[in-house]
Amino acid sequence: MQGYVLRRVILIVPTLLLVTIIVFGAVRLVPGDVIDLMVAEMASESGMGAELDPEYIREMLGLDAPLHVQYGQWIAKMFRGDLGESLWTQRAVTEDLINRIPVSFELGVMALIIGVVVAIPIGIYSAIRQDTVGDYFGRSIAIAALSLPNFWVATMIIVFPSIWWNWSPPVKYIPITEDLTSNLAQFIIPACIMGMHMSGGTMRMTRTMMLEVLRQDYIRTAWSKGLKERVVVVRHALKNALMPVVTQIGMRLPVMIAGAVILEQIFCLPGIGNLLVQAVNERDYPVISGINLTLATFILVANLGVDLTYGYLDPRIHYR
Repeated sequence: MQGYVLRRVILIVPTLLLVTIIVFGAVRLVPGDVIDLMVAEMASESGMGAELDPEYIREMLGLDAPLHVQYGQWIAKMFRGDLGESLWTQRAVTEDLINRIPVSFELGVMALIIGVVVAIPIGIYSAIRQDTVGDYFGRSIAIAALSLPNFWVATMIIVFPSIWWNWSPPVKYIPITEDLTSNLAQFIIPACIMGMHMSGGTMRMTRTMMLEVLRQDYIRTAWSKGLKERVVVVRHALKNALMPVVTQIGMRLPVMIAGAVILEQIFCLPGIGNLLVQAVNERDYPVISGINLTLATFILVANLGVDLTYGYLDPRIHYR
């Protein structure tokens, strides 16, 4: 086990380097140069656009060097724990990430908990009560959760309560360290929206895998021994049925932690998705590279965690 984990951790390094190369080059191919945006903004604010020298600004920001030189400088800083500074605010990218990641992490974890708590019990019930009213009801919930877009549901929750009852969800961010109740009140609605959307696919996967496992010979043997339904389902069937479900949850986990860009925009949550949108609009290259490096690291670590979970769910799996 330790050797397997060590090999996987070592493989993370070249994977991250490849990701940084792709992102570092791709963001500079996006139409619109950051220098042109800066000159236009300075001109609109001070009215002295004709007097600004774009080449001087480019040299001052260190963007005049060849691309491979810029990448080498950025990588050298990265290995020292420095992801550079924002081209616009001159703040350290690491500082921005430290401030933003907890917001996205809290939202993603709450959504994940809600999604799992809703999906797995309903999926199990639909499987053991196949083709009953409860099964059809659970499948309808799953289809509805998959069909309704997150941004549409969030917009409806913002618009209609404000029209009908003069109420809207809180949109002023309050850190969890300042007021736990107010913080949870702001996060619970977007977390429920994200969690329910995730629960649709997880619910259907759980039902499908439980139906497959419940038809296996060893399950019929357990029934023939007179074991209670709860023992057969929980102890014998559930662990084997959960392996594909865990894979699906592992694939969705990075998206839920860092991919709630639209919901963070709608509910004014200062998370990493919100920062990424702002950085792309401003062509803030160091911020974009730093965010993508962070997300790639999280995705690789999450995938490793999912793989290790297989060994717990299925004792036949051994890592060497």
